[in-house]
Amino acid sequence: MRVTSGFWVAAYIRRVFAEGAFAAVVRRGAEEAGAIFVAIDWLDGTVDLYGPAPQTVFDDSRPTDRLFTRIGERIDRLELQQRIASETRFDPDIWLVETEDRQGRSFLDIAAG
Repeated sequence: MRVTSGFWVAAYIRRVFAEGAFAAVVRRGAEEAGAIFVAIDWLDGTVDLYGPAPQTVFDDSRPTDRLFTRIGERIDRLELQQRIASETRFDPDIWLVETEDRQGRSFLDIAAG
């Protein structure tokens, strides 16, 4: 059984803080099953954006894991806002969590491939 989006986000933020970085919820989505997007601010004016991995990359033995894929690499704030606006038009229940880390660590499980 997959944990709720709200629970996953809370655990992710705790993990980020435990690693010495900062994270905050920028947009709160559907508590139960909202898609989660994570922006990693490099603190140099650029951001990496991660979103849910396509269903085709999930391992049948672990179908409840949350896997992510990078959908924007070192993009500027304007492009981040445009991408999130586009995703919100498609699905108004999305979450956006922003993490600040000078090393660009995502603290996410990244889909292979």
